[in-house]
Order: sequence, then C-alpha cells, then structure tokens
Amino acid sequence: MSLIPSNSGGVTEQPIFSTRAHVFQIDPNTKKNWVPTSKHAVTVSYFYDSTRNVYRIISLDGSKAIINSTITPNMTFTKTSQKFGQWADSRANTVYGLGFSSEHHLSKFAEKFQEFKEAARLAKEKSQEKMELTSTPSQESAGGDIQSPLTPESINGTDDERATPEVTQNSEPRAEPTQNALPFTHSSTISKHWEAELATLKGNNAKLTAALLESTANVKQWKQQLAAYQEEAERLHKRVTELECVSSQANAVHTHKTELNQTIQELESTLKKKEEEIERLKQEIDNARELQAQRDSLTQKLQEVEIRNKDLEGQLSDLEQRLEKSQNEQEAFRNNLKTLLEILDGKIFELTELRDNLAKLIECS
Repeated sequence: MSLIPSNSGGVTEQPIFSTRAHVFQIDPNTKKNWVPTSKHAVTVSYFYDSTRNVYRIISLDGSKAIINSTITPNMTFTKTSQKFGQWADSRANTVYGLGFSSEHHLSKFAEKFQEFKEAARLAKEKSQEKMELTSTPSQESAGGDIQSPLTPESINGTDDERATPEVTQNSEPRAEPTQNALPFTHSSTISKHWEAELATLKGNNAKLTAALLESTANVKQWKQQLAAYQEEAERLHKRVTELECVSSQANAVHTHKTELNQTIQELESTLKKKEEEIERLKQEIDNARELQAQRDSLTQKLQEVEIRNKDLEGQLSDLEQRLEKSQNEQEAFRNNLKTLLEILDGKIFELTELRDNLAKLIECS
C-alpha cells in the first residue's frame, strides 16, 4: 500500500479507499459552468493522516495535484445525476465535481464521503473535549492547514495497485456533468455511442466475412473429400464382396474384412465430424447475416440522429435570427419613442410660453 510521508520525514498518511473518475472544477468566473481538470479518468483516493487525525481527498494527473481537499464536518457531497457528484471546499474556494463510469461507483464514493465526514466530526469533537480538559493550545491548530507533500506514486500506487481498481482508464465511459449542459449534448452523446457501435460492428463484420469466405472454401473442400470418402467406401464394400466370393482362405478374408470395416467406420466417423463442422459453419453464417442486419439498423438510426441534429441546429439558428431581429426592432422603437418625447417636450415648452404670453396680454389689457 502506498504511503504519503509527512513534512517531518515520517510516514503518516495512507490511502484507505480509491476509485477512478473524471475530475471537474467550477468555473471561478461564472460559478456555473464545469471546467474539466483531467483529460481522462484518474485515480481519486481518500487518505487518512494518523498524526493530525484528518481525512483528505487527493487526486493527481501526472505530477499535478488536481484535488487536495480536507474533509470537514460541514461538507456535503451531492449527487446531481446518476453518475455525477460534487462538493464544495471553502478552504480551496472552489467546488469539485466527479464523473464516474457507473452509478455503483458514485454511490460507493458517496458512502465513503459520509463515513469519513462523520469520522472527521467525531475527531473534531474529541479534540475540542481534549482542549477543554487540558486548557492548553493545540500545536496542531497552527499546522492544521499544512498538508503533506505528494508524489504520483503515493496517489496512484505501484503498477500492481494501479491494476486493481474495478474500472480501467481506457474502458470507462466518461460521465459528463448535467448542469449547464449544451442544447445538443444528449444528441451528440447518442451519435458518438452509435458511431462506436457501428465501428465495432464493421470490424466484426469484416472478420466474419473473412471467416465466411474461408468457411465456404472449406465446405467445398470437405464436400469433395466427402465424395471421395463415399467412393472409397463403395469401392471397399465391393472389394469385400469380391474377396468373400473369390478367396478360399476364410481366415484371411475375415481379417481383411475386419480391417476394411474398421477403415469404413473411421471414414464414417470422419464424415460425421465434417457434417457437424458444416452445420456449425452454417450457423456462423446465419449469425453473420444477423450482425449485418444490426449494422444496417444502427446505420439508419445514426443517420436519423444526424438529421435530427441538423434540424435542431437550423431551429436554433432561426431562433437566434428572430431574437436579433426583435432586439433591433425594440431598439428602433426606443429611439422613435425617445424622439417623440423630445418633440413633445418642445411642444409643451412652446405651449407654456404661449400661455405665459397670453396671461401677460390679459393683464396688460
């Protein structure tokens, strides 16, 4: 098991649970969008520091620490979808997000988070009780935020340990965060899935086609061998009959007949095996045809998805144009209204002057 050395040179921190996930952080500018901090799934581990009695979540991408979060009693891990969860770290002033390959891995990580959060709460209460009893300042409070140096080997483990997680790096489907997703994320995911399925089926189809051609050639060869065996069997049967009629040596004929019968049985056994092989090849041919039909169906579905994506893109473009046109019309309306207000102010001012002049004339008269 890999250990993390403390600053004083002793080994105090060790991983107690590890899994693999895609790591995200909240955008510090918008505080809404997720920003991926790992290009692929990386090892995410819970560590326990026996000296300071704290739990941490740590993950490295190469030699770079992309997660270094100390678990506190007021933290909360929230599941936002079937494969995505997040928690806020006030010390790091950020929100971490993890995308797992399955709901099972997410649930397991959440259970461990709750377990270690409760352990951190109990450790904090015990520490406070100890401080109240001793009434002495804790030396750990001054160094509580100093965390041990990390190495890629200590987080991801040795080569043997990296092979033990339930899900490997290359086989994990990436679970994207569901918050603030783009309008066509779902369709794009479906398209990629069908494209991967189509590529796999194309590869299988090529292999099956080659096997089919080879099997067809073998079937022809086996049919020729079968005909030759049948001719040989008929010839042997005739030879046995001739020997029984011609030979006067019964013992020799009987021995020769036994040998011929054994040869015939061997040929019949070989013929039966060839017939079974032919049936197996026919079944493989039928399976290849079914796979071809599935590939055609997937191709049609992929085309339908692409057409739907194009329609949605066209609708989005049309909506954007309408929005822009509406904004332009509102701006023109505001300008016209502003002009009318200015004219109206001028007219009101002129009427006011006219009223004043009329009042003066009335007073003078």
